[in-house]
Amino acid sequence: MTADDDFQVGPGETAATTHAVYAQLRARCPVAHTTSLGGFFALTRHADVARAAADPARFTTTVQNVVPKVAYTGRRPPLHLDPPEHTPYRAALNPLLSAERVAALEPMVREVIGETLQPLLQRGGGDLCGDFSARFPVRVFGRWMNLDEHLTAQLMDAGPAFIRSVQAFDSESMKSTSLVLYDMARSLLRQRRAAPLPADQDPVSALLAARVDVDGVPTPLPEEMIVGTVRQVLVVGIVAPMVMIGSIALHLAGDRALHRRLREAPQRLPDAVEEFLRLYSPYRGFARTPLQDTEIGGRVIPQGEAVALTYASANRDEDVFDDPDRFVLGRPNIHEHLAFGRGPHFCAGAHLARLELRVALEALVREVDEIHIDGPVLYCPYPEIGPYQVPTRLVLA
Repeated sequence: MTADDDFQVGPGETAATTHAVYAQLRARCPVAHTTSLGGFFALTRHADVARAAADPARFTTTVQNVVPKVAYTGRRPPLHLDPPEHTPYRAALNPLLSAERVAALEPMVREVIGETLQPLLQRGGGDLCGDFSARFPVRVFGRWMNLDEHLTAQLMDAGPAFIRSVQAFDSESMKSTSLVLYDMARSLLRQRRAAPLPADQDPVSALLAARVDVDGVPTPLPEEMIVGTVRQVLVVGIVAPMVMIGSIALHLAGDRALHRRLREAPQRLPDAVEEFLRLYSPYRGFARTPLQDTEIGGRVIPQGEAVALTYASANRDEDVFDDPDRFVLGRPNIHEHLAFGRGPHFCAGAHLARLELRVALEALVREVDEIHIDGPVLYCPYPEIGPYQVPTRLVLA
């Protein structure tokens, strides 16, 4: 077997066909290569993915953090930096995304999700991605970031526009839509410099207030790096909830017994969210680059080659999860899943993502008796895995 014939990425893939390929690779070629999307290696087993994600000394995120490469318009901490450079940015943002702070956001999240879902309930259906799960995360992030109405409305257009350009592999559109988001980030910085908010209540103010030691002198973070961080934050929490809710809706449409069980036992919703995250991880995987020739699974990955950490495959690894393609409510080792990554780049917004998914799932199973798929389902290309269009007919409870 040569490196170039391990697997290929092509149009027309669905989540099912992709997972079938990953299962084959885990069995016969767990460290695989493709010439697609510029060429990259893919780690498919849980142990290899977890080890690489937690080892920035060997696998850097500073060269390429996703497949295909989409960062054409600047460095965006903390995702594009390794420790210790990334640490001040995480230290500024993490307190605003702690379990305690996110718990306090639940009334707002419930309000936003309820308002966003209501038009679909009134119409008896619609695209659960485009009309619901692509919209409520923008409003939630807008509230969390204290955006004014103008910037929230702008983000409602600009965020999905950037995401569509990535899904289309359109590099020119990626650049132009990303620059719009950069302009928004700079506008937001100007607002906060003119009228700062408390650093413990606002992410941009927290970044502006952060200091790093430079030769013994407390020094502000570089402005362009703050701009890059804000640009990253503006869209990082939009895609995953959209894809996850689409996958959950497809699953519930085919498993009405689970739908009824979750309505009757809402205390099981957190367990359900974790199993949905494992089974339908929204990202095929972020990318790293080895800093030296590195042997994994008997295969040498040359220094400088892109490596995809395929969380979606790792979360269905038969060596870790029994009957991995089946939804198991209350799976005993569920917290070994890698949907939020591992190591220094573990998702800072994991608590908020879990809250959004739990509240959205609760609303769906409470308000809707049956979900029927009512048209063609469209699936994301790299780097996401799952649907971005799920047309439905909803039978209300």
